[in-house]
Amino acid sequence: MSEASMTSPQAGGRLDLGSILLETSSLTEEQLANAREIQLESGRRLADVLIGEGWVNSDEVLEAMGEQFDLPIRTSIRTDGIDDELIEKIPISFCKNNVMLPLQREADGAVRVAVANPLDTEPLDDLRLLFQGAEVKVELATQRAILGAINEVYDRGPGSTDALAEDAAEDLDHLAQEISHEPQDLLEAANDAPIIKLVNSLLQHAVKERASDVHIEPFESEIRVRFRIDDLLYEPMKPLPRSLHASIVSRIKIMGGLNIAEKRLPQDGRIRLKIAGRDYDVRLSTIPITYGERVVMRLLPRTQDLQNLKRIGFNDELLGVLEKLITRPNGILLVTGPTGSGKTTTLYAALAQINTTDKNIITIEDPVEIQLPGVGQIEVKPNIGLTFATGLRSVLRQDPNVILVGEIRDLETAEIAIQASLTGHLVFSTLHTNDAASAITRLVDMGVEPFLIASSLVAVLAQRLVRVLCKDCRESYPAGREELLEIGVKPPDRPVQIYRPGSCASCNYTGYHGRVGIFELMLVDDDIRAMVSQNIDSKSIKRKAQQKGMHTLRADGARKVLQGVTSVAEVLRATEEEGVVAQV
Repeated sequence: MSEASMTSPQAGGRLDLGSILLETSSLTEEQLANAREIQLESGRRLADVLIGEGWVNSDEVLEAMGEQFDLPIRTSIRTDGIDDELIEKIPISFCKNNVMLPLQREADGAVRVAVANPLDTEPLDDLRLLFQGAEVKVELATQRAILGAINEVYDRGPGSTDALAEDAAEDLDHLAQEISHEPQDLLEAANDAPIIKLVNSLLQHAVKERASDVHIEPFESEIRVRFRIDDLLYEPMKPLPRSLHASIVSRIKIMGGLNIAEKRLPQDGRIRLKIAGRDYDVRLSTIPITYGERVVMRLLPRTQDLQNLKRIGFNDELLGVLEKLITRPNGILLVTGPTGSGKTTTLYAALAQINTTDKNIITIEDPVEIQLPGVGQIEVKPNIGLTFATGLRSVLRQDPNVILVGEIRDLETAEIAIQASLTGHLVFSTLHTNDAASAITRLVDMGVEPFLIASSLVAVLAQRLVRVLCKDCRESYPAGREELLEIGVKPPDRPVQIYRPGSCASCNYTGYHGRVGIFELMLVDDDIRAMVSQNIDSKSIKRKAQQKGMHTLRADGARKVLQGVTSVAEVLRATEEEGVVAQV
């Protein structure tokens, strides 16, 4: 055994992680046996397989590994106590590749290190050599906590975004002095190394923070940069100097192939780049405002890890119904919700589940956000006449079994999709409506005949995304009567424990980490079909669906509150009031 792993992972304790998890978690013998088979086939660690399949969570594995190897456990890592001298000696790539982070040097010279895999002893040997033979004391932490801490501690050094902004501002000041009698060439300024480094750093920082959008907003004396993380905007850094604005915008426009001379009109473009070994499509939008051009960049991973339907947030009952719907031979399944509510993710998870060699699946989207092997994916290009409607007509000549239409935006697209469903195709698509029943009203407003909707529509799934409470810092408390009534739950006689957000480094002190879906699935049966044909209003249709057992968005949100997944505040933010609809 290497001296680097001085706390001796194999000393004492029990050696079988699977056996420990059988006793300490809800893992079953059958799941463990399946996991071992997957482990043999894939070569992955047993812990990674179990977490990946959703049979245990990372906290349960961490506790089991602590018992197995008799090692201390860190549920979170506070970066303010990390020794910067240790960090300066180690490249960020080493820490990320090996998922480990030096924490502190003790009085006796020993170095405490957080690791996710205590069996990987080679990098611990490297650390021991780097620290001149010092004892290395291992502590266990989750991969998420370690990577989050790595991003935070390395982002406060000389290569941080703030430091690069200062360098760029200083560089531009020197440039301005040198050419004070000449007009500034923005193209040359944008190509200057500090500006390139600054823009690259902004994008890298956004990826580290799991941001979906980057907002660059000019004001009279400064530039504000904001990231959208888990649907809320944050300001991750101090404002940038106003003098950098023209150069930053020009650099981004060059990357996106836009006209840097045009500042009076909005422009849209796309940037393709690689960050940390991962390919991204960046959708770029610029608009002129009072103090210059405002830039928004949406980060879209080109190879997103497809979520399975259960991991997205479907409970077992809803999942069983949905799995029957997506294996139908024909009909239309609509997913509704506002922009950014996860509709595309849900549809692609469904496509991935039915993507077999005996099915011909074709999609037409604007843009193609997720790459799915084995599926024909078409991107609409309105400037050359390739719209949803024209593309859909051509798709029908490709002998498809399943068609995904990114969005039904007009009558022509809606009618072609309906005709496709009536002639033996299963059609998936999206609409922007507030709830499931409103999708029918929206189609009628477009001009679709109610009898066509009734004969083709099989179900409508409405969804929203709510933030997931951070498991490292969420706080349990007894739910108040008013709180339960607000989310539509009839208060029981016994106390009910629910959770609220805390604050820790793992979640960037927000109390939340990630998002999960809440859903409302309305099945179009004979009774609903008759109401649609008679053009009855959506509220009446919704009441009828609820009588038949449909759980509303708020009811599904209430379930997730009671399960400790999210908070009351999140459900209230994402849903509308519906009255008491559930009981604990």
